[in-house]
Amino acid sequence: MEFKLDLNLLLTLDALLDERSVGGAARRLHTSPPAMSRTLAKLRRILNDPILVRAGRTMVPTPRALTMQGRVRDLVEQAHTLFAPLEQPDPASLRRTFSVQIGDLMFSGIGYRLLHRMHAEAPGVTVRFVAESHEDTHSLRDGSVDVELGRIRRGEPETHIEPLLRERLVGVVREGHDLLTEPVTPPRYAAAEHVVFSRRGIATGPIDDLLAEYGLTRRILACAPNPAGALFLLPGSELVGAVPARLGRDGIERLGLRTFEIPLPLPVVDLGMAWHPRHDADGAHQWLRAHVRAAVLDGAVD
Repeated sequence: MEFKLDLNLLLTLDALLDERSVGGAARRLHTSPPAMSRTLAKLRRILNDPILVRAGRTMVPTPRALTMQGRVRDLVEQAHTLFAPLEQPDPASLRRTFSVQIGDLMFSGIGYRLLHRMHAEAPGVTVRFVAESHEDTHSLRDGSVDVELGRIRRGEPETHIEPLLRERLVGVVREGHDLLTEPVTPPRYAAAEHVVFSRRGIATGPIDDLLAEYGLTRRILACAPNPAGALFLLPGSELVGAVPARLGRDGIERLGLRTFEIPLPLPVVDLGMAWHPRHDADGAHQWLRAHVRAAVLDGAVD
């Protein structure tokens, strides 16, 4: 006899074999005795076996029912395990490599903090930091990257994106730069020689658009591939750079640079974390995301 697989039949069979009573099985599964009797009749037709037979005032299993009882119990327990909520992993025993795609400046700002936090709880975990790509990739979809950090521009509709931080750009120069001797105005700012950063090598952007509203243009002397690279061009030069205020703080301090407010109404930069939804319920991935979130937000405290 052909029939569609119904896990409810398996649960009912397990209850009947365990209780050896239609009434007891009905109470266990929160149904009525007539409904349980109908299901027992269906099981008898499918298995071509009485399963339970009357013996005085009780019911006893048939030989076939006895031989299958252990296997039925095992299958029910496996099903419960399969559909049970996932247990959170023990970080101390976790052995896994996580790939985090992150830009240079963000890496210099939170890389050590993230690695330190994770290693303190899970010494068996390895973190593989992956550089930002200047091209749109499917690294989250194909699993080569676990999370992406930074300015998320992904177009895959299934990608989960969590906003983490809103950054503003500040001007950066070497100590003693002439621009700092007087208040920085749009004309004085535009008159300086500038270094910009762009993964795609695009030299102009929002700053140039805003300067154009004042009838001003600036001289762009260099275009670095990333903000960290732009910072390294500033010491000992007359160049002026612009980087995210909080994420660039560590690099600015290490290089002995000075910051100033750019005299333009610049838009904020939204930074976030992206991952593929197949990792939503993965306890280890949840643990990773929690540490990434904490490392970014801890590093953003002014």
